[in-house]
Amino acid sequence: MYDIEIKTDYNQVDGFNRYPSDIMAEYQQSIEEGLDIESHKEFFESVAAMKNGEEKTQLSDRIFDIVMNADVREDYGYNEPNKLKKIKKLRKEHDFDAVMPDRETLRRKLLGAWTGRACGCLLGKPVEGMRSNELIPLLKETGNYPMKRYILSTDITDEVCSHYSFFLKNKPYADTVDGMPVDDDTNYTVLYQQIVEESGRDFDSEDVAMAWIKYQSVYSYFTAERIAYINFINCIQPPATAVYKNVCREWIGAQIRADYFGYINPGEPEEAAEMAYKDARVSHVKNGIYGEMFVAAMIACAAVTDSIEDIILGGLSQIPSTSRLYEAVMKIFTDYKNGVSLEDCSDYIHRAYDEYTDHGWCHTISNAMIVAAALLYGNGDFGKSVCIAVEMAFDTDCNGATVGSILGMRGGIDCIDDCWKNPVSGKIHTSIFGFGTVNIEDCVEKTLAHIG
Repeated sequence: MYDIEIKTDYNQVDGFNRYPSDIMAEYQQSIEEGLDIESHKEFFESVAAMKNGEEKTQLSDRIFDIVMNADVREDYGYNEPNKLKKIKKLRKEHDFDAVMPDRETLRRKLLGAWTGRACGCLLGKPVEGMRSNELIPLLKETGNYPMKRYILSTDITDEVCSHYSFFLKNKPYADTVDGMPVDDDTNYTVLYQQIVEESGRDFDSEDVAMAWIKYQSVYSYFTAERIAYINFINCIQPPATAVYKNVCREWIGAQIRADYFGYINPGEPEEAAEMAYKDARVSHVKNGIYGEMFVAAMIACAAVTDSIEDIILGGLSQIPSTSRLYEAVMKIFTDYKNGVSLEDCSDYIHRAYDEYTDHGWCHTISNAMIVAAALLYGNGDFGKSVCIAVEMAFDTDCNGATVGSILGMRGGIDCIDDCWKNPVSGKIHTSIFGFGTVNIEDCVEKTLAHIG
């Protein structure tokens, strides 16, 4: 009747949207979750090696069924629930001396948090995706190792570019921008302020999913978020959006969405973590959820204590002590206390997670370890800490942003030197529909209103 042949071109859809293209990532993810699937490894490998097409798609559906119906191995050493009530039962409390700031001090802390997030993100943005084997030589070649400043456009000469496979031209360098450029890390902070504005502090996961669709296109989301977005518009509801053919379900995406929940809950890490939980479950499971809870709680703690150790332990107190994330961050914490050097700490992280695979590079745990290391070894110094976070590679803009946010909250706007603040110019450019560019001071005033 229509004289149209219905055909599917599986090569035209990006990898974030297609489960069959990430079959071996699914295998690794499932093994790390303790699922008893090792006997199916050859099947996974065979399907992964197939050309894209209908047959591969059908077989990948079978793999999804295997994963969804797999039991956890009896010898698995972790207990990692998805339900909030079960998470709470597995926490280890951490008490510390907290001092609630007065209103003006809190305003300056919030200004520091918003600004610090933008500065840390800008520091890592031009080299996001660059691996250590090129990032460290680049920093050395441009006289910025150990890292101590923004990478500038004047560093990136034609000769310098010729030495690296990573594309370095036309990136948003600090000497070429006027405000924080559009980035998902800062988009989320602005978007989540709007979610709280519209739905209140008692928002739910469905409010989050609806706001994603209302305010941004699918191309503003990546990895787990893009998959969850597509799941939602296909009528799958949270938390199933986080698990349906989502191989990125423990990647860093939720961890970078945490900040606003910390901002509006100063001194209340449990409340911050519960809000983060409602958000994270839209796209993530287990350690993907815990990563957002951890960061939100750290920021809430940073509003009421100067102690880096209490900030980290306060964050960890909101996630299961029986989880891989808790164990990994405590390893960094304990090694630091035992005198392990920053170089050895970095080497350990790079041995534990392979930055040359998407799964290792983008995982919640690898990047949370870097955040903890940067906070500890930076010893409260804003510039030193964000530079450590970026210099370690992995997800450079995400980690720089998180560390900058935490320390900006801890020390307030005065802890951030002008050399970091000036390129940001007090504003954040967004790709959020109807928002465009926002003024950071305006965001701070609205944040204060959401605290009550």
